[in-house]
Amino acid sequence: MDDLDQLEAQSIFVLREAYRKLRPLSLLWSLGKDSNVMVWLARKAFMGRVPFPVMHVDTGKKFPEMYAFREEYTKKWNLDLMLGDCPPVEEIDPSLPPAARSAARKTAGLASLIEKHKLRGVIAGIRRDEQATRAKERVFSPRGAGHRWDVRNQPPEFWDQYATPYEDGMHIRVHPLLSWREIDIWRYIERENIPLVDLYFAKNGKRYRSLGDQDITSPIDSNASTLAEVIAELENSKTSERAGRAMDHESEDAFERLRVAGYL
Repeated sequence: MDDLDQLEAQSIFVLREAYRKLRPLSLLWSLGKDSNVMVWLARKAFMGRVPFPVMHVDTGKKFPEMYAFREEYTKKWNLDLMLGDCPPVEEIDPSLPPAARSAARKTAGLASLIEKHKLRGVIAGIRRDEQATRAKERVFSPRGAGHRWDVRNQPPEFWDQYATPYEDGMHIRVHPLLSWREIDIWRYIERENIPLVDLYFAKNGKRYRSLGDQDITSPIDSNASTLAEVIAELENSKTSERAGRAMDHESEDAFERLRVAGYL
């Protein structure tokens, strides 16, 4: 097995464990590269069909290309799509910096969906290499009452044994891609020919390396217009993947405050 085969096998094992242990269960589908890989892996894990709903927590501020992709691939992949809206920014903690406050709308939207559908498990496509706070996560990460993450009190995970504690009001976040790197995602997309929103590929010297809301996400300078060119660019890049995310350039603790409160 090569590195991609090992990562794929590990992620499929995690997805099957989540489905075995946690019901009701749903998978977060943000329409970005990581969550598309996650949906692809779920289809592989369960004989071509995702056996649980996929959730899109919709801020109403995504790019038109992302909404078009959602409509097309919900049908092509036969997905059970669960949509949730987000509250207006005026209802969000005003002590947060502006971009983080805007992003925090998704935290509230996700919390509403979890409570409405009484979810015990939520599958999310985060990776440790993407942001320092995410490196503190577990593969199966408990969220307490109020959806809060106690970063200092997480269960140990030895020999692929994943704890799923449960108390009233809590749920488990499941992270099948935690050990993947950005370049692994792109190499897997190339190998598997996984569809993507075309904003990831350069037009007029710009492309998006990470996709979020239109008003808090910016493109990077790039001429990479094919999968091979994106991979080659990443092999030589020292720029952060989230360089185009506005909230990553605000206060140092903003992202961790969001994660502790239940951010995606």
